[in-house]
Amino acid sequence: MGRERVRASHNRRLAIPFAAACVAMGAQAQVQTLPEVRVIAPAERETAASPVNGYKAKNAITGTKTDTPLMETPQAVTVITRDQMVDQGATNMQDALNYAAGVRSNAYGLDTRSDGTRIRGAFPDEYQDGLRRMFDWYTSNTRVEPYTLERIEVLRGPSSMLFGQSSTGGLINSVSKLPQDRFQGEVGVQLGNYGRKQLQADITGPLTANGEWLYRLVALGRDSDTQVDYVPDDRAGIAPTLTWRPSGATSLTILGLWQKDKSGSSSQFFPWQGVLLPNPNGKIPLNHFIGEPGFDKYDSERRSIGWQFEHRFDDRYVVRQNFRYSRNDVDYFSLYGDSFTLPGGWAADPINQRVLGRFVDVSVTKAKMLQADQHLQADLATGAVKHKLVAGLDLARYTKDTSSFFDYPDYLGGTSPNIDVYTPTYTGYTLAGPLAVQPRSGVRQAGVYLQDQARYDNWIVVAGLRYDRSSTQLEGSEDSKTNATTRRLGLLYAFPSGVSPYISYSESFTPQAPASAFGTVIPLAPLRGEQIEAGLKYEPPGGRYSASLAAYKLKEKNQVVNTGTSLTQAGQTRTDGLELEFKGNVTSAFELAAHYNYTNVDAALEQLPEHQAAVWGKYRFALGGINGFSAGAGVRYMSAFQDGVAPETPSVTLLDLMLAYETGNWRYAVNINNATDREYVSTCLNRGDCWFGAKRNVIASATYRF
Repeated sequence: MGRERVRASHNRRLAIPFAAACVAMGAQAQVQTLPEVRVIAPAERETAASPVNGYKAKNAITGTKTDTPLMETPQAVTVITRDQMVDQGATNMQDALNYAAGVRSNAYGLDTRSDGTRIRGAFPDEYQDGLRRMFDWYTSNTRVEPYTLERIEVLRGPSSMLFGQSSTGGLINSVSKLPQDRFQGEVGVQLGNYGRKQLQADITGPLTANGEWLYRLVALGRDSDTQVDYVPDDRAGIAPTLTWRPSGATSLTILGLWQKDKSGSSSQFFPWQGVLLPNPNGKIPLNHFIGEPGFDKYDSERRSIGWQFEHRFDDRYVVRQNFRYSRNDVDYFSLYGDSFTLPGGWAADPINQRVLGRFVDVSVTKAKMLQADQHLQADLATGAVKHKLVAGLDLARYTKDTSSFFDYPDYLGGTSPNIDVYTPTYTGYTLAGPLAVQPRSGVRQAGVYLQDQARYDNWIVVAGLRYDRSSTQLEGSEDSKTNATTRRLGLLYAFPSGVSPYISYSESFTPQAPASAFGTVIPLAPLRGEQIEAGLKYEPPGGRYSASLAAYKLKEKNQVVNTGTSLTQAGQTRTDGLELEFKGNVTSAFELAAHYNYTNVDAALEQLPEHQAAVWGKYRFALGGINGFSAGAGVRYMSAFQDGVAPETPSVTLLDLMLAYETGNWRYAVNINNATDREYVSTCLNRGDCWFGAKRNVIASATYRF
């Protein structure tokens, strides 16, 4: 945005000189000068909802449901700001999370259907503006558009005491752009490889002179191909937002969204032989598409409307409510490779290994979700102890209607045609039968919670308790009901020097809707988990940068395991790890974001690299006496790993680059991700298939800010 960037000190100083007073005294005049008067006004306070200059945010809301400094939150939280997303040229959620601690952002490489991420070895839940986006798989979801976001908050570790619905690994909370009280805006264009063309606009400001009504409108349109033949990445979206502030105590923000994507599946499910293991025909080209053009698609449409309401009764009591109704329609038509019948092999052509069998998987899904989260916050004191109490009620209702068709290759008794992977010939495909209407499924959940953020001197205690009642429904079957009590306890000491050691315990509970997979609907038991975490946070006086260390041990049961031909749920599993993170300004001209992850995942779960590290730096400079230039570079490393009996996925190091120039109202930039065009495998799974990572992606952009 074209917001004013104030990079001076935290206080504005206004010096007011006074003219000398002249007093006539006989024939001689005496001049008296009064001393200078300085009026010091505090700068505008950064909040968990306000824009952030640079990469380091001070506050977040996801860790406590209150506007709390990160240095006072006894749990690991990472914030990816809008400035960081812009500098790194993030075009999707995976790009935006490439430099986030605790996260494996490309768990399934380039996947146009979903943002396949992992946090601490587990599958995170997706939230937006504090409310859950879905209860189900990617076949019921639309990918988040980063351009509509002000920030992304990643809460690492269980958080069911607050949200009632989160995995052991944590959650990703996307925070929408909100109306601002000063008129500003931008219009931009992006051009890139694979025929990428995108036009985007963002405008905000007051509707009335007194600032009672504010608005924001974010819109974009994109036409693009991908590194896989016949797989587009087209999108159109609009996000209107309106804020009403009748007084300084009350505000109501209405948020709308319409987004329509037309894509396909960039994941072809290629077998081990031909990707990592030898194949007599050589390596399979990663651009090869083994579906059927004109048949395969992954088209989704998301519509949502909701609000954020806040009323402050006085300086102690405030009530808030978040509400959203959303609907997702997803049409998923796919013919994908059979790498599972002979794991990593070629059941259709075991000797020549050219012809691959294909499954047919079709689902037409309409998912609806209604949510409301309301709480009362009370800022009280008992003697020398200050309390921030939050008491809330969280409600959610989710329903899904699906029609589907599933078929096997001929050698498994089906009618799906085979294909030559190395020289694909497309003959067209027509469904061998009608879509079958699946039983309606859904989830109902209600939770009450109480949390206290207590402070005595420099000691901070965060304690909370929540009770949930959840039921999963499957039409024609008896409801599966679950009750759960989840707890949270954290202790932190904030030294005046900026060092904050902490220790915390938290639990998770996630009801899971029945999953449609392999032509059947499978009921799923709730996920349950718990974690112990100890850490150290540091922010020097002045808050120029922050650094953190977190060590954790977590365990979970009922994690979903996909074998390639079925879904199962694992028993109790354990994961432990260590995370380091740095964010902020090293000097006034050099900004840095870096992290290191060590993750030791239970052998029963899908594996990922034990070691990950990423460093991104941005340097502002002048060239030939002309200011406004900046250059960025980042390196991402993932160690080798092995999932079960699959071949070892090799380690990989990737390079990202950026060059930008800002002059007047214009910003020009070129971003190159995977600049060396490294062809790499993101993972090869125990069930038999491999996934390719994203190749070099080049985007040139021009933005006019006003």
